[in-house]
Amino acid sequence: MAGSSGGSSGGKKKARIEIIPLIDVIFFLLATFVLFTLSLNKSNGVTGINLPASETGESRDPAGTVTISVTDAGTIAWNKDFISLSEFIDRLKTFKVAEPDGRILINGDEGAQFNAALYVFDEARKTGFQKIFIETKVRQVGR
Repeated sequence: MAGSSGGSSGGKKKARIEIIPLIDVIFFLLATFVLFTLSLNKSNGVTGINLPASETGESRDPAGTVTISVTDAGTIAWNKDFISLSEFIDRLKTFKVAEPDGRILINGDEGAQFNAALYVFDEARKTGFQKIFIETKVRQVGR
């Protein structure tokens, strides 16, 4: 009986790497990443703004850009800070000195008065900005 191991397995079992659970984990991480990036909104404007829809909207590079929000109540916000009209002009001038080739992004609520957005546009042009954009959301095809 000496030397008999009690079976034909011969002693040590070889380690195996199971690939199926690994694939499941990778797909879970991929799906989580995709869902996270799709829901990511990089707008620097005030939350709660209902942007108008546009079929020709394009993504933007946020570097060197300031977002000016115009709410449906006619108030103005610089990025996420609500400001007065005089403070708005002061910040425009300061931004022009800091970023001579900076971009202005007007983020207006769908129900905002057009004259408030026009005021922001005019003051930005008077300060010397040439790159002024209007932020929209992409309209679904067929709507």
